[in-house]
Amino acid sequence: MARGESGAVRVALLGCGTVGTEVVRLITDQAADLTARVGTPVELVGVAVRRPHRHPWLTENFGHLVTTDAGALVARDDVDVVVEVIGGIEPVRGWLLEALKAGKSVVTANKALLAEDGPTLAEAADASGADLYFEAAVAGAIPLLRPLRESLAGDRITRVAGIVNGTSNFILSAMASGGTSYGDALEEATRLGYAEADPSADVDGYDAASKAAILATLAFHTRITASDVHREGMRGVSSADVAAARRLGCTIKLLAICERVVDEAGAESVSARVYPAMVPDSHPLARVDGAFNAVFVEAEAAGQLMFYGQGAGGAPTASAVLGDMVAVARNRVGGGRGPRESAYASLPVRAIGEVPTRYHVDLEVADREGVLAAIAGEFARQGVSIAAVRQTGGINGSIDSTARADDAGPGPARLTVVTHSAREAALSATVAALADLDHVIGVVGVLRVEGLGRAVSALGMGE
Repeated sequence: MARGESGAVRVALLGCGTVGTEVVRLITDQAADLTARVGTPVELVGVAVRRPHRHPWLTENFGHLVTTDAGALVARDDVDVVVEVIGGIEPVRGWLLEALKAGKSVVTANKALLAEDGPTLAEAADASGADLYFEAAVAGAIPLLRPLRESLAGDRITRVAGIVNGTSNFILSAMASGGTSYGDALEEATRLGYAEADPSADVDGYDAASKAAILATLAFHTRITASDVHREGMRGVSSADVAAARRLGCTIKLLAICERVVDEAGAESVSARVYPAMVPDSHPLARVDGAFNAVFVEAEAAGQLMFYGQGAGGAPTASAVLGDMVAVARNRVGGGRGPRESAYASLPVRAIGEVPTRYHVDLEVADREGVLAAIAGEFARQGVSIAAVRQTGGINGSIDSTARADDAGPGPARLTVVTHSAREAALSATVAALADLDHVIGVVGVLRVEGLGRAVSALGMGE
């Protein structure tokens, strides 16, 4: 598509909330710098919003650009680049497909759409030769997706894991640092604007699962959707769990983990999962507090790389959007194209039950003979090896002790078990079996333990 008479790259913006407002401001305030970086002016030719009266700053300063008809704006002949910061699936998907089919470059921060139907957008971009950029869809201002797509394109990535949701990390950080309950921490996150009125997308892991799907797709050259990602939220994390993690020398984080898994026969598959897990305090992820994000990338040649920074917010996310906008504008000026979708590997997705992990299990048990043997027997029956055991409470302070008063009866004790690595299916089956044992009063808590590269006894769990 030819550029305007001035030679400018003409941009249409869909959405003008927190992020969109910052995009407009940056395009305006940095006009001279953008011209120098792109090689020609960048001109904002339209902004689509549903309710203009809710955007007084926009209508007062850019009223001539405002429209409520996003579809018509996308279809205009004088649009070269469509920037989308609305979110959601429909009707946004239709607008972006129309833009791409017409050869217009698209910059989007829409993680939900990319995780559900990114391949359709990529195919439309390939067919027309348009660019599809989406750095802002994962980890806000942190430059993460472009290194996966470009900088590490010659390497073999084996694992991408980290904290990709600032709201959940803020809540867990507050629980760890101040002994705050989950409910109180969520209330504070809402008051500060980190959590929405309905926090489900964040605390139930949907947001992180969408991001995990995008990361796995790029890292492993395989189309992964949000439905392929095993997802567990953090609503069940209690103050007792946080205290248990502290005793183990760990911190609880909501993790997105994407990894290349090789089975005994050498067959490769992809695992993508989101859940709360204990991370050793010695690991850099344990020290990521507040609403910040951090992601570790492991590659065969490059080794371990860490990306850290502000994962959300108007200005940080707008920074990533503008970076993409400059890239696609340069391509249009120079006649180049950005990286295309790479899904050649087409690896299968490994079921969560086949993924190796470790468990931290808290049990309330009767303090009497045979308890430890019965519990160890259930682990053995499932082929799960116990790494460490700790008891607290109980009448005599030691399970299987017989020196108690005749009328005392069996008293309650707390037993904590940390396993060695085992298949998820075997671990979950063990926990289910433990709940049915006569000796077990209840399974108090279960959390996975990730990233322990040293003996558990060194983490405060004497064997």
